[in-house]
Order: sequence, then structure tokens, then C-alpha cells
Amino acid sequence: METVTFEQVVIRGCGIDVHKKLLVATISGEGIKTETREFGTVTRSLTELKDWLLKNGVTHVAMESTGVYWKPVYHILEPSGLTVWIVNARHVKNVPEHKTDKQDSRWLCKLLLAGLLKPSYIPAREQREVRDLTRYRQKLIQDVASNKNRIIRILEDCNVKLSSVLSDTGGVTATRLIDKLCDEKTVTMADIDEVYTKKIEASKEEIFEACNGSITDHHIYLLGTIRENNRHIESLIQDLDDKIKDVLAPYDNALERLREIPGLNRKSVEDLIAEIGLDMNVFPSEKHLCSWVDVSPGNNESAGKKKVVALPTETNKPKQS
Repeated sequence: METVTFEQVVIRGCGIDVHKKLLVATISGEGIKTETREFGTVTRSLTELKDWLLKNGVTHVAMESTGVYWKPVYHILEPSGLTVWIVNARHVKNVPEHKTDKQDSRWLCKLLLAGLLKPSYIPAREQREVRDLTRYRQKLIQDVASNKNRIIRILEDCNVKLSSVLSDTGGVTATRLIDKLCDEKTVTMADIDEVYTKKIEASKEEIFEACNGSITDHHIYLLGTIRENNRHIESLIQDLDDKIKDVLAPYDNALERLREIPGLNRKSVEDLIAEIGLDMNVFPSEKHLCSWVDVSPGNNESAGKKKVVALPTETNKPKQS
């Protein structure tokens, strides 16, 4: 079989196959001998890897975006001046039936030297840190929403139908009525008079009937625990809001300009900046940006028939950072 050769684009490169406890690195290029070594993933071992690469004059490093295991390697190698590429695993699939860690690292190195790899966009450290904050805040907001749904299920369990007469069971009116139920296990018409407003569509009598259930000590304990948990989470969310605001303070001008877009509040703008950043030069066009954020479904047509393209999910979309 004839051997196919490619023009060497990178002078000296390294391909790394990354795992949780082990990584395999292969170096190759002009003036150095092709060599494969194994390293651990603790900081000391990664520092040894960095020193080995610099000693051999390696300029480019390529590794797959394997879960979160590539991040510590990136954090050690990138500040040292090495050009570190994180590549999509689907783009560097090795030859079938010949898969080993050493084969993978050598294959990555060959593709890197030949210029056949396309690096993924890795934002700057500052943006990655803001993204960690905004994504954690979003998770906490989802936890609050989940707890509110649990409260509704507990109320339904004891036949308290607040969700049928109030549009927001987490609002001021519902909260004060639930407080009364937890304190006294019953709600009177006088209690409803205190919290009733003209914005409520249901009548006072309907609310009174909805509050007459069979609430027990068990229900009161669960409601109290969940609501206390929500208060704690909301306190954490407020702390994150303050932290994110401080970090993005130098970019207040950009935030205010983005908030002029209808439908975007401060949180939406902060999330937007955390995900795509403020430097649009990293995206060749608006189409590349739409593709990167998974809002441009592909076009799959064969024999005149268009096939349904599944939208990306957290489990099947390419890892970005």
C-alpha cells in the first residue's frame, strides 16, 4: 500500500491523549526524535510535562476535549507560551480496531504537524471565570424553581388549592397565606382580607375555600424545610449577583448598550457576555457565531428528502469550555 505524506505545517508538536489519572504525550517534528511518554495528572506531573515540551522546543500542543480533564492540562501549558489546541474528538477519530492511548497521542501529533486539526475556541481566563459564576447562578435559580414546584405538590397533597386561585404561588400573597398555614394550620377570612389585592382575579371566598385543606405536622415540616432552603439559595444568588457585577464593572458601558436591546435585562446581558464575550473578532461571521451557540440547525438532505436534524443537547453538543 502506498504511503501518503502530508506537508509539515507545524515544526515541532505534541499530541496528548488525556484521561482522569493518566495522560499520554507524543512529540515529533524537525530536529527531534519521535517519543511517547506517560504522565500523571497531578500538578507536579503536569509541570514535568511542560518542562519536557519546552526542553524539546515544542511550540504546539493538541489534545481532545475529554470532559473536564483537559482543563488542568490547559491551565498549566497555556501560560508557558505554548500554543494549546483543544480539538473535537469527532474530528480526530483514529483508525478502527487500532485504538490505544499511545496510538491516539501519536495520531494527534501527526494530524497536528500536518495542519489537519482545527482548534476549538477557548475564551480568555477572565471570561471563563465569569462563565463559571453565571452558570452556577443559573443552576441555583433552577433549584429555586424546583423547590417552588415541590411546595405546590405538598400543598396539593394536603388539598390546599392555592395554585388554582393564585397565578404565582411564590408571590407575596401566597407566601403570607402559606406562613399562616404553617403557623396555625388554618386560614381565616380576616387573614385573607389582610393580603387580598385588586390584582387577584379569584374572589376572597374562592381563596378561603382553596386554603381549607387537611394540613398535618408532616406537611408543615416539609414546607418549612423547603422554604428555608430556598431562602438560603436566594441569599447565594444575591451574593453571585454582586460578585458578577463587580467582575463586569469595567464593562458597564457595553452592558448598558446591550440592555437597550428589547427583552434583555441585566442578568440576560451578563449571561450573554459570559458565554460569547465582547470580542467578536474570534468569530469570522455572524453565521459562525450562531453555529457556535447551537442556534443554526444543519441541513441534511438526501435524494430530495430533508431529514430531521436533532437540536443539540447537553449530552451531544461539542464541549466548548
